[in-house]
Amino acid sequence: MSTLIGQHPAPEHFILHVSDTHFVGDGDLLHEKIDSDKNLAELFAGFEKANARPEAIVFTGDLADTGRPDAYQRLRAIVEPAAAALGAQIIWVMGNHDERVAFRRGLLDEDAEQSEPVDRVYDINGLRIIALDSTRPGQHYGEITDAQLEWLANELATPAQDGTLLALHHPPVPSPLGLMGLVELRDQERLADVLRGSDVRGILGGHLHYSTTSTFAGIPVSVASATCYTQDLAVAHPGARGQDGGQSYNLVHVYGDRVLHSVVPIGQFPTVYEMTPEMLEAFMKMSADEQLAAVNGSVQE
Repeated sequence: MSTLIGQHPAPEHFILHVSDTHFVGDGDLLHEKIDSDKNLAELFAGFEKANARPEAIVFTGDLADTGRPDAYQRLRAIVEPAAAALGAQIIWVMGNHDERVAFRRGLLDEDAEQSEPVDRVYDINGLRIIALDSTRPGQHYGEITDAQLEWLANELATPAQDGTLLALHHPPVPSPLGLMGLVELRDQERLADVLRGSDVRGILGGHLHYSTTSTFAGIPVSVASATCYTQDLAVAHPGARGQDGGQSYNLVHVYGDRVLHSVVPIGQFPTVYEMTPEMLEAFMKMSADEQLAAVNGSVQE
């Protein structure tokens, strides 16, 4: 049993939040530069060293860059074995680059020609996660229909045991990027009216290709960066520049009174120092003076 005792209890739920994989055709590179498959595989390879086991992996849209069936097939070939090894449920959310029929067939195994929004509700051990389709077919901006808002209000009318996380592609947040007015979620106040007073404890989004946080209708919003490429926020306004660097994903820890979002960069980096679990357990058993002496000795070395 661990001797590491902090001021907060263990989280009640643990979720991986991944976004904007943008898989392209077999053997192709995104924008002729980015190997989207390799980046996602590297994410899971890096996560293997952790002893944490998420209950679910939420993908907040733009999973296939042009909705190609082969892109969804390769995506599943990477994600499903990784999720099975972790014991995690997969939650797919539509993005504006996805195509609803191909999405349904390729990821949800639904043999249908439906073009209606792909909205789903998941019960993750008492935590409700609602996947809301914020896409408008053929457009890059987001939109939520009256029918969807009514459906969402009906779902939220009954609180979940541990509250709700809302996952959608277009996050209802401002952005320093000048192009966001063209691609943002429209009529956001209508969604806010539905969410106010509900048990929604957090909103998970994507679309922006960089990590950010804000609030919406009094609810914390966390945007996961892309695994394919990211946006340069130091670009001359109102320009835009996609860059091959800074790709990341988020850890979502749900506590009884709060939700914690942590950004994890994809890749391997030089080690500055390392403490194994065994070393840390031994350190915590030392007296305060012994700990200080150990730290000072390590610094001098």
